[in-house]
Order: sequence, then structure tokens, then C-alpha cells
Amino acid sequence: MSLLEPRTWSGQIFDGTWTPGGGGSYDTVEPATGLALARVGAGSAPDVRTAARVAAEAQRSWAGLTYDRRAAVLRRAGELFAEHHEEIARWIVREAGASSAFASHQTLAGAAEECWQAAALAALPYGELIRSSQPRLSLTRRLPVGVVGVIAPFNAPMVLAIRAVAPALAVGNAVVLKPDPRTAVCGGVAIARVFEEAGLPEGLLHLIPGGADVGAAVVDDPAIPVIAFTGSTAAGRAIARAAADRLKRVHLELGGNSALVVFDDVDLEHAASCGAFGSFNHAGQICMASSRHLVEASIADDYAAVLAEHARKLPVGNPMDDGVTVGPLIDAGQRDLVHSMVTSSVAAGAALLTGGEYDGLFYRPTVLAGVPSTAPAYAREIFGPVAPVVPFRDLDDAARLAAGTEYGLSLGILTQDLMRAMELAERIPSGLVHINDQTINDEATAPFGGVADSGNGSRHGSLQANLEAFTEQQWVTIRGAAPRYPF
Repeated sequence: MSLLEPRTWSGQIFDGTWTPGGGGSYDTVEPATGLALARVGAGSAPDVRTAARVAAEAQRSWAGLTYDRRAAVLRRAGELFAEHHEEIARWIVREAGASSAFASHQTLAGAAEECWQAAALAALPYGELIRSSQPRLSLTRRLPVGVVGVIAPFNAPMVLAIRAVAPALAVGNAVVLKPDPRTAVCGGVAIARVFEEAGLPEGLLHLIPGGADVGAAVVDDPAIPVIAFTGSTAAGRAIARAAADRLKRVHLELGGNSALVVFDDVDLEHAASCGAFGSFNHAGQICMASSRHLVEASIADDYAAVLAEHARKLPVGNPMDDGVTVGPLIDAGQRDLVHSMVTSSVAAGAALLTGGEYDGLFYRPTVLAGVPSTAPAYAREIFGPVAPVVPFRDLDDAARLAAGTEYGLSLGILTQDLMRAMELAERIPSGLVHINDQTINDEATAPFGGVADSGNGSRHGSLQANLEAFTEQQWVTIRGAAPRYPF
């Protein structure tokens, strides 16, 4: 049975049933071919206001259910993601331009596992007894916040939405989900259809694709007290400012300019393989991508040359074709931005070893050597298949370079000296550190998030992080009888 047969949802938004949205409808487009894939419903700011009100009403009954009934819905959702992973992955390949391997990871290791972990979250102890100097029982408990607004991006649309949707539902909240309009099927419709089939009661999950006006309405609505946003740092700042005026809590997972530090005791082939995956997986459109290759000076030239060999061998093209590992960039705007950063960096003194060319939205994996620290490809987040290589002298120099960015998302360190790696990691502000691996790593069981311009900490991933993210803590005291006061 098809989960994503368009006749079920074509041109409509979701509020527990499929209904026309105030923004009409539009075609979602395959970036590899430019073909229209399906008609998607578009929402409006009034749709958000209606959704928030309905969600707030439905949430009270949902929170009142026993934990095992909520957990059962999440377990079934995980099973459905697993059962339909090939169909969902095909949509991720076509709509997001991802490789088959990347898309399969999004559905199985991503969405299915996130739902199963969220089912466990529903049963987690949600409070603790605390000591009191008074003759009373003193305890804390965590209660659902009510309605959670989830604003998700295009690059990993499935997992970056579900990792907030699933735990928020598990602890008794309702959710208003606004996916990126470019990936509204694999990042929105698929999630709505799974939970519809899993038996989630109506009114608890609302899918409202749309542009910035819809996102602003989600942030603005007083019935949505918590916002989970994944996207650019600039957009995250705007959301944080707007939310601060409304005293809302925000969980921000933003951009990155992550360093892969390579010491001279590595195997060059293994190191270059790690570096190629870190920079070129999903055409570099991953927040954790290895954006700066910091390589010990004695091997920097050799490493760059081997990395360029790996880059030249990667098949680029339509990810629906067998063997393709690097698909298209999401749209012409992103392609032009990437190319501008490459050409500007070369003009600033970087050596172009390979790449720097494109055909349509297909950008060749690119390796730049000797990149000045002021060059755009070094100083800014690239979000494209570009690997800048910069030499360092010693441990202190590596620490200075790696920490010399406003971002703090992920760090990779390649070396046989594990104590040296741990020492380096302690000196670089970063939410994630991977020793003897590249920077792109995540698991449903692990806390995820960055610091500084990469976000406001690890608010997703582990059971404890999710419990704190989507609940409020309440202090409760209980006495056997009311005390007498001298009033």
C-alpha cells in the first residue's frame, strides 16, 4: 500500500484531516530535473492561528492519556517509517536531491529510530523528590508545554523535523509543523501521513507548508510557547529576537563552519576518505559538513592532492541514477552562492585543485588549497561541495585556527595520539566532537546541538535533553494539614 499516494493529500494542508490551505497550492520540484513532482498545499498566517487554537484544545486530552497510550502511537509511527522507508526515501532523493544512501539513513536510522526513542521518552521518570527543611513532601514534576512550533529546513527534511515532532508528541504536546516549502512532501506530508496511519488523534499535528510569513506566524502566535527551529544563523537570530519579545523558549540548531583537524600521523588515504565524505556528502548541504580541513603543514600538500583525487572520482548527477553519490544543490540561488564563494576565494589567493564548475544545479566536488583565512570559503559557511585545505604548524596553531570562527557545531580530529586529540577538543568550543572520524555524525540517542552562532546548546537527541526541551518544570509541596501562620 502506498503511503504517499498524492490523491490522498494533493494541494492540501493537514490538521488531522486533509483540507485546503489559505495559501492555495504549488508544485514541488525535483532539483535534478526541474520536473514538477506533485501539488502541495500552502498555508497562511490565518491557518497558523486556527491550527494553534485547535492544537491547544486537543493537547489537553492527549496529555491526560496514560503514557503507554502515547508510546503506542510513537511505536507504531516508527514501524510505519520502517515499513515505508523505500517509498519515503525515494521522495527524499527526488525532492531534496539526496543520494539513496543519505535518504535511507533519514528514514531508518533517522525517522524510525527517533519515534522509537520518543516512545521510550513517554515512560521516562518525569520528576524527583527533593529535600525540604519543612514538614512536607517536596517534589518536582515536568509537564508538557502545550503546543510546540517546529520549523524545519530543506537539507535533511525528514530527520530534522521528526527529531522535534516525535519527542514533543511523546511527552503530551501538540505540534504545528512548518516544513521548508521546497521539501514539503518528504519533510512534512510523509510525517503527517505516518501519524495519521499510526492513530494520532485529530488536532494534535498540524502541517502548514509555507514561506517566511507562515514561519513568522508560528513564532508570533501566543498559543505556541516553544519553538524548535533548524536553519540558518541569520534566520535563527530573527526568530530568537521575535520570540524574546513574547518571552518564548526557542531551541535553535543553526549553521556551522566545522573543522576537520588532520595530524601528520594519519594514513593519508583513510584521512582523505573521511574528508571527502565530510565535505561532499549530500553535496555539502549539511550543517555539520567538514567546512575547513586544517592539516599539519608537513602533509598538507599531499593530503590536498589525495583529497582532490577522491573528489574527481565521485559520480555527480541525478541521484535517481545508479552509482551517483553527489546530487544537485537545492536551487539556482544556492548554486550561485557556492560558486561565488569559490571564485572569490580563488581570487583571494586559494589554489583550485579540482572542481569549481557546475552543470545546471550539479556542482563538481571542489578542493581548494592554501586558502587565506579571509577567503569566503574559509570564513563563512559554504553549504556546498567545497573542501578548503589550510595548513597548521602545531597543536596551538590548530587550536587557534579551529576555534577561530563564530560557529561551534562539530569538530573532527584525525590522529593516532588520542590524548592529543582530547587536549585539542577541550580547547575548541563545539557541541559535537568526533575523534578519528569526520564531522557529520548523529544518533537518535545522543544529544545534538551547537554553541555560539551554531545554536543554543544540545536541545535535541538524548531522552533527557528532549524531556527538558519540551516540558516545563513545576515544584509541588504536600502537607498533611495546613500550617498555622501568625497572621
